[in-house]
Amino acid sequence: MEKNIHPIFDRLMKRSEREQWLNQRSKALWLTGLSGSGKSTIAQHLERKLFNEGFFVQVLDGDNIRNGINSDLGFSMDDRQENIRRIAEIASLYLKNGIITINAFITPTKALRDLAKSIIGKEDFIKIFVNAPLEVCEKRDIKGLYKKARKGEIKGFTGVDSLFEVPENPDLEIRSDRLSIQESVNKIFDFILPLIKY
Repeated sequence: MEKNIHPIFDRLMKRSEREQWLNQRSKALWLTGLSGSGKSTIAQHLERKLFNEGFFVQVLDGDNIRNGINSDLGFSMDDRQENIRRIAEIASLYLKNGIITINAFITPTKALRDLAKSIIGKEDFIKIFVNAPLEVCEKRDIKGLYKKARKGEIKGFTGVDSLFEVPENPDLEIRSDRLSIQESVNKIFDFILPLIKY
């Protein structure tokens, strides 16, 4: 650490105080999966359900983050790593404030998911694999990204010319090609409720 930097985390209000005030336990839900698998859609519906149930929650979504704090990053492996590092640090700050985060990011490799987990902490990192086969994601292709990647207009696109490593032992797997949005949301909600209930 830089010798002229002196964090004051130990003098700030404790996470436990904030969690007690919010009447919840903070966790970082990490939704990983191919583009078009349904991560962002599930995240926004899950956010609404949690909010309606009295939880204080924040969604961190790939396109939103890249439109702001990470607008300086591209899609090289180094930039992808920095993208995930920054997001995990943000999620970690939310955790310290007692807030539940729903992080919706492709996070294509085990190394990137492990990086996020190491920053957030294994006891607070909940890995949720939003699983839809590539052909299903391509058929959905709401943003037209797969078509551009197939034409060579986008280089290094996950699932086309860049690897997606299927997560091993996710805490929860959502088969978004078989479940409706509401079924997916309910499955996640039922799984995390015991973990976030104060």
